[in-house]
Amino acid sequence: MRKALALLFALVVFSSCSDNAVFSSSNSFSDGWRLQDTVKVALPVLDSISAYDMFLTVRNSNDYPYNNLFLIVAMEFPQGKVITDTLEYRMANPDGSWMGTGLGNIKESKLWYREGVQFAEEGNYNLSIVHALRNNGQVGGVEDLQGILEVGLRIEESGKE
Repeated sequence: MRKALALLFALVVFSSCSDNAVFSSSNSFSDGWRLQDTVKVALPVLDSISAYDMFLTVRNSNDYPYNNLFLIVAMEFPQGKVITDTLEYRMANPDGSWMGTGLGNIKESKLWYREGVQFAEEGNYNLSIVHALRNNGQVGGVEDLQGILEVGLRIEESGKE
C-alpha cells in the first residue's frame, strides 16, 4: 500500500511540473558522435509574431574526455539564407565535476543558442549541428567523440518560465 501511495505521489508531482517547450527534438548516438554525423532538425511552423528562445540539449556520460564542446550550428531560412555559428560550451567545472542536471554518470545540459528569435519568413526552417572538437596540436577534428549520448534542439516561448 505504501508503495502504491508513493508511486501516486510521484506521478502527481511530476505531472504538475509545467514544460514550456513548444518544440523538442533529439538525436541519439549509440557508439559516439562521429565527425560526419550531422544532426539535422526540421523546425515546425511557429507563430511568426511570437519570440522564441532556442537551446541546444546535450546529454553526456563520464566517458566524455573533454571539459568543453565546440559545435558548428547552421540555421537555414526558407528563402535560402544560412546563418552559421561556431559555439563553445563549457561542460565541466574547474574541479572536473560535470555541469548539467542528472544523477549518476549521465548529465544533460541545456545550452543557450539564440534568444528572442522570430520566424518571420513563411516556409521551412532547418538546423544542422556538427561537432568541431580538435585535439591540441592536431589539424584534423576528433573523428569519434565518445561520451556524447544525445544532441538536440529545444524551443521555448521567450519570457515563459
